[in-house]
Amino acid sequence: MAEMKLWGGRFEAGPSEVFERFSGSLHFDKKLLDADCRGSQAFARALERAGILTPDECGQLELAFENIRTEARDPKFLEGATDEDVHTFVIRKLKERVAGLADKIHTGRSRNEQVSLDVRLWLREQIDVDLALLVDLMSALVEMARKYPHAIVPGYTHLRRAQAVPWVHYLLAYFEMFARDHERLSQARARVDVMPLGSGALAGSGFPFDREQIARDLGFATITRNSMDVSADRDFALDFLYAASVTMLHLSRLAEDWILYSSEEFGWLELGDGVTSGSSLMPQKKNPDSLELIRGKSGRVFGDFSALFVTMKGLPMTYNRDMQEDKEPLFDAAAQLTSALEMSATVIESTGLHQGKPAQAAAESWVVATDLAEALARAGTPFHRAHQIVGKLVLESIQQGKLPLDWTAEQLTAFAPEFTSDMARLLQPAEGMKTRELPGGAGPVTVAKALDDAEARLRHWKR
Repeated sequence: MAEMKLWGGRFEAGPSEVFERFSGSLHFDKKLLDADCRGSQAFARALERAGILTPDECGQLELAFENIRTEARDPKFLEGATDEDVHTFVIRKLKERVAGLADKIHTGRSRNEQVSLDVRLWLREQIDVDLALLVDLMSALVEMARKYPHAIVPGYTHLRRAQAVPWVHYLLAYFEMFARDHERLSQARARVDVMPLGSGALAGSGFPFDREQIARDLGFATITRNSMDVSADRDFALDFLYAASVTMLHLSRLAEDWILYSSEEFGWLELGDGVTSGSSLMPQKKNPDSLELIRGKSGRVFGDFSALFVTMKGLPMTYNRDMQEDKEPLFDAAAQLTSALEMSATVIESTGLHQGKPAQAAAESWVVATDLAEALARAGTPFHRAHQIVGKLVLESIQQGKLPLDWTAEQLTAFAPEFTSDMARLLQPAEGMKTRELPGGAGPVTVAKALDDAEARLRHWKR
């Protein structure tokens, strides 16, 4: 298939076959084809406003680009193409449709700004997809919280039972993590949503383009401020990769929790058949493969961020060919994030909570110890002394094989005069939680309000 270059006049010979293979990017940047055509359509309109194209020429180019977009929906459209990159491929296809008129489309435009525009157009849409999937994920958490409004579970520190909390409070902890992810992705989108055309290769265009109009034409919020910065900038890609990495970190932590909580040792959660798999040898197995893959793919996204971060660290102003290496990690991270968000919501929607198991775990352990110590402190016992009294109560219980609810009010007051009989109610995990009604705490009233607030935020994001 015949090839063409967007450069070459000053060269006596063409590139070697080895260099062609080494530097070619069509196999991955073909993902930008639709964005490239849309950007070129807007640029054709800018060329018409600048007097470079006639209205008829602009119309021909716009129609040709639209036809290329349509035909590109067929996977076979790029079969056998050996072009240097997607931009060269599109221009070749354009020439097949409008012949020499295609040579005008690059008037006053560099591939440097064209690449920046294409990636921004593509990434802006990708972020919108991920923001919607994050809302779906948070909605699934809220729906699960509504399903088990009175469930109590042990909260953990150091993977040791610490204090009892409502299951809703636990789910809302992840809601807050994902809400921050939503905020980070929205902030990254704002930095993506800047129009670079008119910057040239690095010094700006010599043609009278209305950059603000091009931005409006393509739906960008604003225009870039410095042409050299456009050529050098991949911060917007790093912003997305960082936001994607933190989101994957949170998904991985949720996955780890639920892998544990669905194990026989915990028995809290029952993962749906649709998100688990079996063993080729052991008939009894129900493996949490979906969660393990989410956990595993997080490392892949972290690597994508690290790859581009390191690539950019030593580059001089402005564009360097190293920056071609931005796309594969960007495309990969976006694909992994999107699939992990979708998978996580599906897992949550199909998972059930065996409420009795975590409630029993809370009742059998000393998650009420802090509640007792704080009750003593509220009654006037210095907290250090209260801590020691309850610590000794726990030790004696362990030595005697007694659970918290095995203690009667009389036995409690006999153990230490600082205890009062009404403090015996705090031996029930649900009672101690009622003392934690500060904003953000695990008190039932506070948690119910937090759940209502989470739903209100979801309604806002959906609008």
